[in-house]
Amino acid sequence: MSDNVFNQYLELTKPKVVALILFTAVVGMFLAVPGWPPFDLMVLGIIGIGFSSAAAAAINHWADQKIDAIMLRTQHRPLPSGALNDWKVLTFALVLTLIGMAILVLFVNTVTAVLTFLSLIGYAFIYTFFLKRATPQNIVIGGAAGATPPVLGWAAVTGNVTADSLLLFGIIFAWTPPHFWALAIYRKEDYANAEIPMLPVTHGIEFTQLHILLYTIILVLVTILPYLTGMSGIIYLAGAVFLGARFLWMTWRLKRTSDMLLAWQTFKFSIWYLMILFALLLLDHYVRILPITEPVGTAPLL
Repeated sequence: MSDNVFNQYLELTKPKVVALILFTAVVGMFLAVPGWPPFDLMVLGIIGIGFSSAAAAAINHWADQKIDAIMLRTQHRPLPSGALNDWKVLTFALVLTLIGMAILVLFVNTVTAVLTFLSLIGYAFIYTFFLKRATPQNIVIGGAAGATPPVLGWAAVTGNVTADSLLLFGIIFAWTPPHFWALAIYRKEDYANAEIPMLPVTHGIEFTQLHILLYTIILVLVTILPYLTGMSGIIYLAGAVFLGARFLWMTWRLKRTSDMLLAWQTFKFSIWYLMILFALLLLDHYVRILPITEPVGTAPLL
């Protein structure tokens, strides 16, 4: 396989998106246990979830190829550019799905396999084929599929779903609308040309800017819940408040301006926001469980 063909198949998997998915899944794995997660479950869980996520991305490419050919942002993708054909893409997606599901069923656990498969169906079919084309609330409803990775990671090492894992789900679920709507504002003409009913197309930019701000407020409130429930400590809380204030400031500015560049900057910041927020959850988790030991040769004061 030539480097160019390899790169085309790699692009089908949306590697940046899958990397973010796997990062939040890995954080879920580490937060699920007081110490270190079992290495074999962690590695096999990452592979199974990663292959399934890549398969969903490939199916999304296949389903959206006509739309992608219209939109400037996506015209270079493997299917609209003619670099790959339908049969190759669907075969690739099927192979990834079978490998990912087999690993999860045989070597991880059934709970993770079922939840991962439902997430794949939710994104690749329910969102892509129906919601995306049916309602301006597409990203709100469809965001449920994209919010599952930390739950999948949690289930991979524990075999169950808990309230704490659902808090992680809630964070990503609340983050998804302001994240995607900022991009939708920046790419409004693309979505309009492709007749995709994104919120800026159906209700206008000003209406979307207001809803980005409102959902960001919801997001900030949701990110406080891990601290209030005792799941995380002061390190996470301080970081969440700082990041939330920054996000709110950007979305407030976005509401007051028609500058499309600010919408793009808000979209890019939202990605860093989620990555740093989950990194803080991980840092806080291990700082809190580190044993406090006395230096050798030091007598206690009392």
